[in-house]
Amino acid sequence: MLKLCSRLMANTTAYRLWQAPFAHAKMRPVLRHNDLDAVQRVLDVGCGPGTNCRYFAQSEYLGLDINRDYIDYARGRYQRDFAVQDVCTYRPSDGRQFDFVLLNSLLHHLDDDATQGLLSRLRPLLSPGGHVHVIELVLPERRCFARWLANCDRGDYPRPLRRWQEILAEHFQAVVFEPYAIRMLGVKLWDLVYFKGRPKP
Repeated sequence: MLKLCSRLMANTTAYRLWQAPFAHAKMRPVLRHNDLDAVQRVLDVGCGPGTNCRYFAQSEYLGLDINRDYIDYARGRYQRDFAVQDVCTYRPSDGRQFDFVLLNSLLHHLDDDATQGLLSRLRPLLSPGGHVHVIELVLPERRCFARWLANCDRGDYPRPLRRWQEILAEHFQAVVFEPYAIRMLGVKLWDLVYFKGRPKP
């Protein structure tokens, strides 16, 4: 069943339809804590079919994803800069830096080693004063519907809140660390966390 779900979500249309009702709710803490009109350069790491680029209409934007179908759709729909790329090995050839690096629901698809490697590679990509912004799926400590959904996710590595805090703190100094939930009709579907961080000195 989980393999079937994973294959289904690799389809651009299926993924968009599944994400559409929740996409804006996931971004609410980002919108609350940042003035996106002031953002100059955005790197959207694991951008999927380009869902996030609408928030950065005034910014120079680059979206990366390994799924070619996602990228083909995003290019046709949004006419922004997208590239097919394994984000775990990305290094810009022109030395570009970004003041806003976004990872929206990416890291729970990566094991600890890949996560640590990716986060360490992102630090040099931040321009002076830039921040990394992470939205991630939290694995609740207690049994509940949200924990069951997290375990059903096609990402194999949802982590408890404390573990996310530890991983992110190894690379970045927290500016915001905000747990929140996505609900529908009063039922909590997912526990998430929003992290905004600057490189450690």
